[in-house]
Amino acid sequence: MPTLKFAVLAGDYIGPEVMTEALRVLEHVAKSENLTLSYTQADVGGAGIDHHGKALPDSTLKTCEAADAILFGSVGGPKWEKLPPKEQPERAALLPLRKHFTLFANIRPGLLYRELTDASPLKSERIPDGIDIVCIRELTGGLYFGLPKQTTTLPDGDLQAVDTMVYKKSEIERILQVAITTARARKKKLCSVDKANVLETSVLWRKTVVDFMAKHAPDIALSHMYVDNAAMQLARDPNQFDVFVTENMFGDILSDEMAVICGSLGMLSSASLGAGKNSLGLPFGLYEPAGGTAPDIAGMGIANPCAQVLSAALMLRFSFGLDALATRIEAAVKKAVTSGTRTGDIAFGKPSVGTKAMTDAIIAQL
Repeated sequence: MPTLKFAVLAGDYIGPEVMTEALRVLEHVAKSENLTLSYTQADVGGAGIDHHGKALPDSTLKTCEAADAILFGSVGGPKWEKLPPKEQPERAALLPLRKHFTLFANIRPGLLYRELTDASPLKSERIPDGIDIVCIRELTGGLYFGLPKQTTTLPDGDLQAVDTMVYKKSEIERILQVAITTARARKKKLCSVDKANVLETSVLWRKTVVDFMAKHAPDIALSHMYVDNAAMQLARDPNQFDVFVTENMFGDILSDEMAVICGSLGMLSSASLGAGKNSLGLPFGLYEPAGGTAPDIAGMGIANPCAQVLSAALMLRFSFGLDALATRIEAAVKKAVTSGTRTGDIAFGKPSVGTKAMTDAIIAQL
């Protein structure tokens, strides 16, 4: 009987609520497929600070090291926002995890079902068939990790802050390989987003993309776009993209824009894949919803569990090689969300269906 061994880091506010529902779905499919779930729950983010004194406790890191994947919730919130920036949950938990496990590739699907196009801020005539695109974001380079990173007092008393954007050719080639694999499984179409008219790192990015794609992926239709234009084009005609790949900060911004045009952060999942392999010889990854901790609705039983459930499906696909089972869960979410107005309401923050009821609807479709 196959065993799925993973760490569960539920996080803060609605994090534990939606994580409970994702685990319910996993337990249901595990039983039907004769799989064994072996997961260990650990504190992270604000819960880590409250119970252990830091956002990423040593015990949590050890739990993750012993697992084949990490199913992550959302961290942070107003309770901890007065802490120094370096100690706040978002910065002191996620970034160290990405660095420790070299989680360099963030895969974020941008999906809006055709039946729910009214939920998008875009006019429905622009997206008559919904939205189906993927953002591939480099996750361990660029401004977020480059050194030096510091604030200093100048001789004249002025303050100066420095962040350093650094990219190596090897880092760009590594994320490109993920983008190529993703594009080949879809429409064989890839757009590389940069700022090569201004930034030296983007000049290297574009040259590396051109050379690497010509050598390793001549079957993929390649295009290039400056990041400011890409932001505009996402709002004008998102489906002109199929897969787009970009560096860390640009990907952070564009993937959130993508989430907005798709109607709801509560529907969007993500996978962050590492350079190393797990005990099964598959990519070690961290899987998390795109949204935040939503403190304003925590404890009300109306948080949308779909993004967490879909993140669990990505974990099955990438870290456990269970593509068919992941596809089954994704289809069940789609059916549950689009099968009626009352069921679909929770996907967009309406309280007519509770968190548990939404999960019940998903399980009913499995």
